[in-house]
Amino acid sequence: MVEASSGRKVVALDVDVVRTPANQPLPQRLLAISEVVEHWMDTHRPDVVAIERVFAQQNVSTVMGTAQAGGIVALSAAKRGIEVYFHTPSEVKAAVTGNGRADKSQVTAMITRILQLQTAPKPADAADALALAICHCWRAPMLARMAKAEAAAEEQRKAFAARMKAVAR
Repeated sequence: MVEASSGRKVVALDVDVVRTPANQPLPQRLLAISEVVEHWMDTHRPDVVAIERVFAQQNVSTVMGTAQAGGIVALSAAKRGIEVYFHTPSEVKAAVTGNGRADKSQVTAMITRILQLQTAPKPADAADALALAICHCWRAPMLARMAKAEAAAEEQRKAFAARMKAVAR
């Protein structure tokens, strides 16, 4: 969890990584994740939630696990009326390192630097979570401008269609 202020200044507030035993049945693993996420949402009350948009990789089990965990987080946020945004790994990497193909060590190094941390976040998934939050903070203003522009374009399209319909009569 990060807090953004004016410009690109962000401050780390908290980060957590949920681990479940690999030998535990899937429903119990998902339940454990859900319980931690629910508690975390109730404790921190975030304004928005950013989730990694998964895509087909070579490791299908990794994609499935990430998608299932992301679904739990999205559901928990939706139940609380919290907006949810999705960002691809390459968007996150590009936002924090300038390179959409950066490796984990580059992302971790930049997160440590951006957040002015004394030590790198551990495990690497914690750095990934912070990178995702930072990416959203930095991209949100642009996404809002794009949505506003798209809405204005739609209004113009409707007005034009109405004028054309009136002329055709």
